[in-house]
Amino acid sequence: MNKTYLKLTLDLDFILIAITAPLKDYVLCHKINTRLGTQFEKVEDHEIFFNIDEPAWYFSKYYFFVEQGEVEYYLLSNKSSDGLLVPEMSNVDFFIIIREFIDKEDLNYLINGLNKLPDIQVAARIEPTKLKSKENLVI
Repeated sequence: MNKTYLKLTLDLDFILIAITAPLKDYVLCHKINTRLGTQFEKVEDHEIFFNIDEPAWYFSKYYFFVEQGEVEYYLLSNKSSDGLLVPEMSNVDFFIIIREFIDKEDLNYLINGLNKLPDIQVAARIEPTKLKSKENLVI
């Protein structure tokens, strides 16, 4: 009898920025929109099933789309009433996920702008492939 194996790979082709800021999600979103000229808007929460027998966990999600270059930005909360989206990053409050190509100048502008906001303690790029819970970030 022939056996067929299905090999799944995660689409981790995105840029990930971790943000530490002790703010409510909507307050942070407003500050980023005001300071950086973005237009993040609240969308349906990011839903994660940690166990098949248990209900889903929901994490706040905001979305911003740039037509020029078709770049998608997502602002995700790392914390919910149920727990952490990425448990190994417990000191991180939010993630920004950038899908599609963004040049280094735009990325540096974004990270520098985030770090200049007084309420953000730190914003830094991290490599999603090095996270143990990277599958939780797939949108």
